[in-house]
Amino acid sequence: MRTIVSMPGDGIGKTVLPEAIRVMEAAGFEANYVHGDIGWEFWQKEGNALPQRTIDLLEEHKIGLFGAITSKPKAEAAKELAPELQDKGYVYFSPIVGLRQHFNLDICTRPCKAFKGNPLNFIIQDGKGGFIEPPVDAVVFRQNTEGMYGGIEWTNPPKVVRDALETHPKMKKFAHVKSEDMAISTRIVSRQATERIIRAAFEYAKKHGYSNVTVCEKPNVLRETSGMFLTVGKEVAKEYPDIQLWDTNIDAQMMWLTKNPETYGVIVSENMFGDITSDGFAGLVGGLGFACSANVGDEVAVFEPTHGSAPKYEELKPSIVNPIAMILSACMMLDHIGEEDKAKKIRDAIAAVIEEGKVRTYDMMKLRGGPKAIEQGAATTQQMTDAIISKLA
Repeated sequence: MRTIVSMPGDGIGKTVLPEAIRVMEAAGFEANYVHGDIGWEFWQKEGNALPQRTIDLLEEHKIGLFGAITSKPKAEAAKELAPELQDKGYVYFSPIVGLRQHFNLDICTRPCKAFKGNPLNFIIQDGKGGFIEPPVDAVVFRQNTEGMYGGIEWTNPPKVVRDALETHPKMKKFAHVKSEDMAISTRIVSRQATERIIRAAFEYAKKHGYSNVTVCEKPNVLRETSGMFLTVGKEVAKEYPDIQLWDTNIDAQMMWLTKNPETYGVIVSENMFGDITSDGFAGLVGGLGFACSANVGDEVAVFEPTHGSAPKYEELKPSIVNPIAMILSACMMLDHIGEEDKAKKIRDAIAAVIEEGKVRTYDMMKLRGGPKAIEQGAATTQQMTDAIISKLA
């Protein structure tokens, strides 16, 4: 029997991850689940949001389900350390980013598919007094380990860094800025990692019948990094003559996704731009309550919803948060380990519940979050899970 590392993390991650497991078990998937410590609690107590013991579990078992994390800016995070850890040099770093980099989980896949009957689906006017609901079915491939999220940055850069940067003529405009008044982030793109993510995007398009792959970058301004991304995209595209290569600028893409989202299939971007694009498309299919993702490397894979920890809802009883993003992330895990039939069964059950429209969480009803949402007819987290389980064929 397969062993899955279960990492609920913070806030509502502790609520939605058990619901996903409950659905998988009802669909007939059997596994052992071992708990992995991760998140804010361990940052506060240990000065490390990603303990080595959790890394060791993933090294051993290779597959993880992840809930959500709380993340705060550097100064705020430092203040919340246990008193005995204060001023000891501990620096907070996102544990999910840490997992991606440690295991080189460089292929991030984020499907954004509209479910029929979801009241949150994007609609546009048809010019005749009515509305059209575009059939959004996009999949964002996000390079997961490099780019703006590579973590190579400084406040008050050391002299050796500043001296190196000042060999670039564009640094002349910052010559008057003292190093202590300067913060620097890097955007590093490597050819090998770029080719790997773009090839993964084309292979996915080929397997699932998408007619186009879009490189979404900004090569007219970020000439070197986005330029490499687009160049590699053109090179890889030659191997897939039946799939069109499109390219868009990230800013224009955010406009076009609300004009003609149905024309886009597979989109591939660097880390930051992939994050932006996937959130934009998620907004067209119901928001983060429906946004799932996979982080896949050569040996290890971690599956997670892309929503945050929403700590204000953690203690709310009964829970009102939407578990569908977490359940869909579990479906991506099932696909990855060869349990496609069970994944399809669960997705079909979700689709049936949404189309029927009898059970809707507060976000689907466009209600304010809080205990009054239940009084206004919103389903609890557990009721949504029960409804999905009831539709499993």
